[in-house]
Amino acid sequence: MEKIIKGAGRRQFIKSTAVISTGLTGLAWFPQMSRANDKLPVESIHIIGPKEGFSPQIGTLVSMMNWMRTAVLHSVANMKKEDLDYLHDAKSNTIGAMLLHLAATEAFYQANTFEGRQDYNEKEKATWGAAMTLGDEGRNKIKGNNLDYYLAVLKETREKTIAEFKKRDDKWLMATDPAFFDSQPTNNYCKWFHVCEHESNHNGQIKWIRSRLPGAKSGNE
Repeated sequence: MEKIIKGAGRRQFIKSTAVISTGLTGLAWFPQMSRANDKLPVESIHIIGPKEGFSPQIGTLVSMMNWMRTAVLHSVANMKKEDLDYLHDAKSNTIGAMLLHLAATEAFYQANTFEGRQDYNEKEKATWGAAMTLGDEGRNKIKGNNLDYYLAVLKETREKTIAEFKKRDDKWLMATDPAFFDSQPTNNYCKWFHVCEHESNHNGQIKWIRSRLPGAKSGNE
């Protein structure tokens, strides 16, 4: 992680992720593979690897996705409605809109990898359209919600992903779409790793906007 979690900040991040991860997916963090001399705690968001209830590679993916989600939740902890609706300039996105965008992106990859669809259905377009495209539509439509609203949407969306992952195995994860990213062969693992990477990208934007909120203290982000 960046400087924000070094020193005292890092200790606080570790404490907060332990709390956040408890309610994030309802998962137990029991590694399937361990060494006799391994002194790491068996329940920890900071253990990346196979997880009980999943095939080995899917479990590893889940551990990465949930680690990244705790970082996002740490970035927005205790934000007020006015913080979530803050628009830095006419071309920016709000933090609230970006949180909904994370859920919209995950919902698309659910449709794509679990159902083999290339787009939202009509109901999904109505639900996720503004959040997926952002821009003027997102700026106009996504506002006035408190943090609990966004966290509930993120949680509900992730719970569906986790439930579907439990039904699948590593063979499914490695299955290849002949033409996806850049019209090149892309497997389901890459698609879902992109969901994780996508959250990392927007987490950086969220932290940058947070540092520009009215009254924000100067920092190193």
